[in-house]
Amino acid sequence: MTLLTAEQRLRRLELTVTRRLDGLLHGSYLGLVPGLGSEPAGSREYRPGEDEVRRMDWSVTARTTVPHVRTVDADRELTTWALVDGTASMDFGTAEYEKRELAVAAVAAVGFLSAGTGNRLGAHVVSGTGVRRYPARGGRTPLLGLLSTLLAAPRGVPATDAVSLATALDGLHRAVPRRGLVVVVSDFLDGLDDDGLGPGAPAWEQPLRRLAARHQVLAVRVIDPREQELPDVGMLTIVDPETGTLREVATASRKLRERYAAAAAQQQASITGAIRRAGATHLLLRTDRDWVADIVRHVHAQRFFRRRKP
Repeated sequence: MTLLTAEQRLRRLELTVTRRLDGLLHGSYLGLVPGLGSEPAGSREYRPGEDEVRRMDWSVTARTTVPHVRTVDADRELTTWALVDGTASMDFGTAEYEKRELAVAAVAAVGFLSAGTGNRLGAHVVSGTGVRRYPARGGRTPLLGLLSTLLAAPRGVPATDAVSLATALDGLHRAVPRRGLVVVVSDFLDGLDDDGLGPGAPAWEQPLRRLAARHQVLAVRVIDPREQELPDVGMLTIVDPETGTLREVATASRKLRERYAAAAAQQQASITGAIRRAGATHLLLRTDRDWVADIVRHVHAQRFFRRRKP
């Protein structure tokens, strides 16, 4: 894929989405998020363990003395916002894709499948030089322009005006007052505590929670297998893409590889827990797997979840 021109890569992405996903993902607004719509449609009795307390209809509850929650219908027109992590940690990949390429694929899937009369897509793209904002627009041409920009973004640029993921989430929350769908695409490695293992909450958890209180939020987390385990290749030089820090690691040590894998699993569990506590839907994409199949499995799981709810 890296040997193709930007135009060829975009065309391949579009064909992949329209041929492999379109038709499999029928339903309102992709079915990627199991949430509700945004237009008031009445109330119903609260179901413990199923309904969120933040959707309580307090006026009806007070009037009937029985807990009720608000129900809503989906908007006819959907505005989707993508917050895309384009920082240096996304310029990594040891399998078929780089993490950045999977991020572009995720935005392409959302963009092409949500394209329709009245639907619009906007984006905030985070890089080492700040946040670039794209207004919400409808149609294929603005989407292709956004995807082309993401694909052509330079690699290895030193951070001159770095913006944290937490700050970027807060910025999007302030910029988008009207309820809609928000897709956050990142490896979510920013904002962790010193060792990245918890138990402290990531700096982005509260901003993500605030965003999810207003919008339907899909968190697309992109990972590479080498972030989960080290290969046995002798002395390995590891570079932190964000800071440029070098470290020599003796990967021949089985105990070191086991400790690394255990720490990586703990870190991933901490990130997953933070996303779920924030109230966002979680979609995991790996650079060594078929991202289309992962999206389809995710959608089928969300549909099963919805069917189980009475």
